[in-house]
Amino acid sequence: MDAQRIAVDAVMALTDCDRDTVTAFIRRFYLSGVKDPKRLTFKGLQALARI
Repeated sequence: MDAQRIAVDAVMALTDCDRDTVTAFIRRFYLSGVKDPKRLTFKGLQALARI
């Protein structure tokens, strides 16, 4: 859970996206096996850039 929280906080600090949207992306990546906070942040930023 700490990895998810860290990644959500980092993406929120770097973007102006809605917290619920960011949390959904991060949770999806976490459940798919990405456990590292840095990697979660990177994947979250990539996904939000495509929106």
